[in-house]
Amino acid sequence: MTTDNNIYPIFDRMMTRADKENLLGQHSVMIWFTGLSGSGKSTIAIALERELHSRGIMCRILDGDNIRSGINNNLGFTAEDRMENIRRIAEISKLFVDTGIVTIAAFISPDEAMRKLACDIIGREDFIEVYVNTPLEVCEERDVKGLYAKARKGDIKNFTGISAPFEAPAHPDLCLDTSALSLKECVDRLLDLILKRIKK
Repeated sequence: MTTDNNIYPIFDRMMTRADKENLLGQHSVMIWFTGLSGSGKSTIAIALERELHSRGIMCRILDGDNIRSGINNNLGFTAEDRMENIRRIAEISKLFVDTGIVTIAAFISPDEAMRKLACDIIGREDFIEVYVNTPLEVCEERDVKGLYAKARKGDIKNFTGISAPFEAPAHPDLCLDTSALSLKECVDRLLDLILKRIKK
């Protein structure tokens, strides 16, 4: 947090979140997917976005690779850079949520401290944590990006699930295992959870 005395935020003079939600005819929330690479986070997020769009709900996906190729392209994968990656994503997400947009984030976010940071920035009342808890062996079998094979060979250091730990959420709002549930079943369970919160 900055302590610069020359910064004068104008939040108190801007239109409010309620103004934006009234314009869009919806309530905004943050849907935060966490899970291993290859677990199905992005696939579910894309399907959910399409389903919400078809229902007239304004939403936006923030995905790990997209963010790292743009606003966070100066960050690596050290512990400090990963934390900063999540901090920036959370700040961006809060802007979307405050604009009345249902925001969908798909990031590994491998430990509780990262997810707590995101939740604290966005606000617990707006934060829906979805743990895509597909087993490691299934994620590795898929290896859609070829990353697990590289990590096993030592070509990728600090790779979550192989050479770096993943700390499962203790109390997620929803758990989805894509080795046991179809994509439609995953989306239907999400809709059951969130529609009542976002419909005005």
